[in-house]
Amino acid sequence: MTEPSGNMRTADGAPTLEVRGISRAFGSVQALRDVSLVVRPGEVVGLVGDNGAGKSTLVKIISGAQAPSSGEILVGGQRVEFHTPKASRAMGIEVVYQDLALATELTVAENIFLGREIKYGGLLRRLGVLNRRKMRVEAEKALASLGITIQATTTRCGLLSGGQRQAVAVARAIMWGSKVLLLDEPTAALAVAETEKIGELVKAAARHGVAILLISHDMAQVRKICDRVAVLLRGELVADLPTESTSIEDIVLWITGGAMVVSE
Repeated sequence: MTEPSGNMRTADGAPTLEVRGISRAFGSVQALRDVSLVVRPGEVVGLVGDNGAGKSTLVKIISGAQAPSSGEILVGGQRVEFHTPKASRAMGIEVVYQDLALATELTVAENIFLGREIKYGGLLRRLGVLNRRKMRVEAEKALASLGITIQATTTRCGLLSGGQRQAVAVARAIMWGSKVLLLDEPTAALAVAETEKIGELVKAAARHGVAILLISHDMAQVRKICDRVAVLLRGELVADLPTESTSIEDIVLWITGGAMVVSE
């Protein structure tokens, strides 16, 4: 896997990603209120909640697409401020959104290296000539390391199935992110079999030591592949539960606020 260009020194024992007291207001609307959460190396944390709970807002803040009204973000124990998504990526954080952001007319290899193309050296580099063979070889290695089967990295992404395109997007994020992966509804438009494959891919990424935050409405998938599940309700983090000892019914109770009523 390629290492990120940012300074990723990690304080001993520090989580890969930590948000502390994150709040975000849009005028009079409080989208997030004092949210604190940690994700450790090789850990998959499900981020769940009803529509409007604040899940996507939190991901946008972590990825640098939006600024928090208050609170702080730490990467490897270091406090960071992201004013742009580029700054977040430089610190090893990658996002895969539901719409994938793949260029369907480009090949698998070209998509994986999009914006990070490998060029020949010397005069050819000054002329901007791309080393397509090396990009194909490196793309094949990245896909193979994650157990992703694509007929050829020279295939245009527009010819792939939805699950294969999602796998390419996740592989690209893992290859360049290397530390933190944010997945926003990665299986929302996929069939059951392809959803299973993406779940396996997420587990493979975790085995590489990547810290993963997964937004999903698929509670069965969340319980199957996540180590913990964090529940947002009206912008507040109301539960952080180990999935091993938490049923789907319990998760749904927290999402709807029913668990809080019961506890009262």
